[in-house]
Amino acid sequence: MKTTTKHVIVATLILAAFSGAWAKGYNSDVRVIHASPDAPAVDVWVNGSPAITDLAFGEVSPYASLRAGEYDVQVVPTGATSPVVIDVQNLSLFYNTDYTVLAVNTLDKIEPLLLVDDNRPNPIPFARVRFVHASPDAPAVDVAVEGGPVLFSNVAFKGVGDYVSVPAGVYNLEVRVAGTQNVALSLRAIPLEGGTTYTAVAVGFAGGSPSLRAVLATDSESPAKFRGRRR
Repeated sequence: MKTTTKHVIVATLILAAFSGAWAKGYNSDVRVIHASPDAPAVDVWVNGSPAITDLAFGEVSPYASLRAGEYDVQVVPTGATSPVVIDVQNLSLFYNTDYTVLAVNTLDKIEPLLLVDDNRPNPIPFARVRFVHASPDAPAVDVAVEGGPVLFSNVAFKGVGDYVSVPAGVYNLEVRVAGTQNVALSLRAIPLEGGTTYTAVAVGFAGGSPSLRAVLATDSESPAKFRGRRR
């Protein structure tokens, strides 16, 4: 697992999770989605202290507010202190951007997918959602409302359908093979709340285990709940 790409992924995982000691007065928010279907759970350390334990496939970390600076990051198997499979020294962080970082692809090809999040308040009558294709063996897909419009067209693996606004409500959605009516994944009774922004991620294998499913992460809540940011 000792590759530059894996260093970047896990370092970002650690920084996103290490929020306990960095509670106030910082300038960027980062979170991580573990979307590598055959990658094991890991424990991660920052500057010699444990930051997160047992981060597993399909989990979404909370946003962490982070100070600009440099950090040392190590990764070990869950529950162990060795071997150190990833060791990143002097990792730099910068200001004023919110991110989601996905760990994608199979373990032998694992890599980061970095997204910039739009966490501005969203008008109450509408929900805002984007789609990420993170299933390594699935073809390009369309995502549509059952019996209604296509929301995202021809999104390939590691592709992102940018944010769209839809009326708040409960939706039945279909993930289809792009350009066809062939449904690869049905998503029933998905609640999309007004004023809230989401990232929906297709994870797992289309033809294996763990099987294809969706992870729905909340990017930002309605203005009444909006957590705000210190800049």
